[in-house]
Amino acid sequence: MRCGFIGLGHIGKFLAGSLVRNGFEVTVYDLNKEAAAPLVAKGAKLASSIKELCDASDTVFTCLPSPRAIDIVLMGKDGVIDSLASRAVAATWIDMSTNDQSETLRLGALCQAKGINVLEAPVTGGVHKAAHGDITVLVGGEQSVFQAHEKALNAMGKPVLYIGKLGSAAVIKVITNMLAFIHLVAAGEALMLAKRGGLDLGVAFEAIKESSGNSFVHETESQVILNGSYNINFTMDLALKDLGFAMEYGNEFGVPLDLAGHTYQTFIRAKAAYGGDAWSSQVVKLLEDATSTDLRAPGFPAELE
Repeated sequence: MRCGFIGLGHIGKFLAGSLVRNGFEVTVYDLNKEAAAPLVAKGAKLASSIKELCDASDTVFTCLPSPRAIDIVLMGKDGVIDSLASRAVAATWIDMSTNDQSETLRLGALCQAKGINVLEAPVTGGVHKAAHGDITVLVGGEQSVFQAHEKALNAMGKPVLYIGKLGSAAVIKVITNMLAFIHLVAAGEALMLAKRGGLDLGVAFEAIKESSGNSFVHETESQVILNGSYNINFTMDLALKDLGFAMEYGNEFGVPLDLAGHTYQTFIRAKAAYGGDAWSSQVVKLLEDATSTDLRAPGFPAELE
């Protein structure tokens, strides 16, 4: 299988790197050519255009930051759909971005009408897990297409979970991110209670970790909060995009989302205070600023490994 990978951002560069590391023939493309250099050094080929990448690939993966970026890459002149259409042997597009379900279904239908197989395969678990090839992969689409590409998906992450028909992975991915952002705001409040209550934050971190109040977010993001770097390699803008999807699903499915709605408003305030490019974990700084109390403890990393 010849693989093309478009989008070498915080997570995409590691997903593509896992394909290279596991012996796949990989061609990469990104608007920032410097992002491709480490992959090229390890054996990937660099395409100068999306069409060139598609011409060299049987399966094209995308990992892009927004629905607009996905639409441009797919629908633009000499984009993925034009370039993969009507081959004698059907090519496949696999989107590993976090996208809206309606957009996934719309683009999927356009691809299928041109004879292109489609899977969605958003990932969850954090950049540090993508770097080691053990990030969770959530897959939606025809089961036969999934089975044909399972080896490549397993090269990039574990576990690889088949969720169901196209669009189903988009929903569960947004649900998992919604929970993560709620947990993040809650973790900040918990740590602040510990600090203002006179507790050692290092000890408090361990106590929460070993308690019924633990969460994946506490185990990971609380560490970079306590370090003060906040560097989780995920931005405020991306968090707001995903929470926006969750709120749309709540309206569409008739589910009141009280906690998610409060969290969404908290992130809106955090973006106003610190900017859309700030790390999403910096949402906790709102509480630090409001109480004039920092959440710092020695021995915690600036970035997760």
